[in-house]
Amino acid sequence: MLDKLRNVLIWLPAYLKQSSGRGEGSPKHLYFAICDHFEPYNNRADSATACKRIKKWLDFYPEIVAGTLDSCGNLLPYSFFYPVEEYGETEMKMLASLCHGGFGEVEIHLHHDNDTSENLRRTLLDFKKRLHEKHGLLCRDKESGAVSYGFIHGNWALCNSRRDGRWCGVNNELTILQETGCYADFTLPSAPSETQTSKINSIYYATDHPDQSRSHDSGINAQVGRKREGLLMVQGPLGLNWQRRKYGILPRIENGGIYPGTPVTRDRVACWLKERISVEGCGDLIFVKLYNHGAFEEMSSQFLERGGLATLLKLVKDACGEEAMKLHFVTARQMVNVIHGIENGGSAEDDLRDFRYTTTFS
Repeated sequence: MLDKLRNVLIWLPAYLKQSSGRGEGSPKHLYFAICDHFEPYNNRADSATACKRIKKWLDFYPEIVAGTLDSCGNLLPYSFFYPVEEYGETEMKMLASLCHGGFGEVEIHLHHDNDTSENLRRTLLDFKKRLHEKHGLLCRDKESGAVSYGFIHGNWALCNSRRDGRWCGVNNELTILQETGCYADFTLPSAPSETQTSKINSIYYATDHPDQSRSHDSGINAQVGRKREGLLMVQGPLGLNWQRRKYGILPRIENGGIYPGTPVTRDRVACWLKERISVEGCGDLIFVKLYNHGAFEEMSSQFLERGGLATLLKLVKDACGEEAMKLHFVTARQMVNVIHGIENGGSAEDDLRDFRYTTTFS
């Protein structure tokens, strides 16, 4: 109980401060993405089971997303953050076929423990090369020409952020991510985990402090007209939902996670929009990044076969209609392109989805 309270106190002061200082204006555009910790080998599955789990996405996803389009007539392109340690050539070919068909993009996910800087660097570079050269995945930085990727840390332990040092081991992880071509991190929020940062509901740049853990606990907000250094951190919504109470008294934590036990409801969508995650100086555009473990069989059954995804998309679209916002479905990469475009003076009237990073396949 004390550990749970301590974990909440990491971020609660910042949340209360944000809530009291939130402006009254109404955003005009919502950029919406789902960043999935996509783990087909979960629970020690064999290759046949992993392929079956991926095939379910190939069978169901295209038809579901075709039923709900955004304000520009686009379907939701999914972001599959695939674990390095679960790679199989056959499985990745299946997932790549879905992405090459226009239904999503693959990024990098990694679970590791007691790692070293040298091994982490080698692991990321090898996997990036494999995804790009063998499967035609990932994106390219227009400025440098380098192959780039988005990242989610397994077990949320980015930059060695657990108190016991488990599930990472590398204090200079942010530096290694940048040096190997990571264009942004999408790990957060991680509450109620102890790995949650004190900075919440933000798009910001974290500067690495190689001699210490949790370098991303603070940072400088992305801002219109100002170029920042460090690793771009794109956070999803984190707050308290007073419509969903524990024991009928305490508000439940809203962290943007989509699971069978936390079905999407109108009040949850309202919580996501209320946090108004944006680039500083451009509150007209807000960003909502959710997360999921969509390869888990229980999750995919609820999400795909039993209508969970269709319900989610409809509720988000309805909420945008009620608030007179235009809805834009994007991948993780496209969301970052919009962020950089806004930083450089662009607007929602511009097509910023390929502003800096473009896919390596058509």
